[in-house]
Amino acid sequence: MDNDKEKYIVGTMREVANYILKAIDYVKSDEVEELINALMNARSECKKILVLGAGRSGLIGKAFAVRLLHLGFKVYVLGDTIVPALRQGDIVIAISGSGRTKLVTDAAEVAKTLGAKVIALTSHRDSPLAGMADIVVEIPGRLKVSSEGDYFSRQILGIYEPLSPLASLFEVTTMTFLDGLIVELAHRLTAERIASTCGEGKP
Repeated sequence: MDNDKEKYIVGTMREVANYILKAIDYVKSDEVEELINALMNARSECKKILVLGAGRSGLIGKAFAVRLLHLGFKVYVLGDTIVPALRQGDIVIAISGSGRTKLVTDAAEVAKTLGAKVIALTSHRDSPLAGMADIVVEIPGRLKVSSEGDYFSRQILGIYEPLSPLASLFEVTTMTFLDGLIVELAHRLTAERIASTCGEGKP
């Protein structure tokens, strides 16, 4: 691209790319290992994984769920028509930059009462979502927390996120992180010679 003609496109791409590079050192390795171990155990035990998210976080969650499905996980997305009931030991992956999105926190709270393990991906460790989660992976990016926590209320009221690169840093960083997580899981599954599909070879 022409850096002068498309300066805003180029500038935005550089800004986001630089932010993601810095985020690599921010995300804690021990939190990521906890997440990986929980997912690997869920797959070996054929536990269900339910992905939660609203708005752009929800779209990223859906993309992640599809890729988990390709790796043989039993995965579902909240809001789909074929989501089964959760049971003890199932996994919930809740994505919310603010950690306060009501749709996500309410669903995570119900999942906890059923004995599911909640994994939170959020920018705010002091948020309600992080407070109820069994595992928290802190991903930087969400700098401003909306005054209205209900996603659907924000839509009705016309409260939208700013149209600036900084407004979507959490989602872009999380998407990149989850893509990397998929590659990591694929390599570990191959190294351990785990069956291609959950339950394969079991009676």
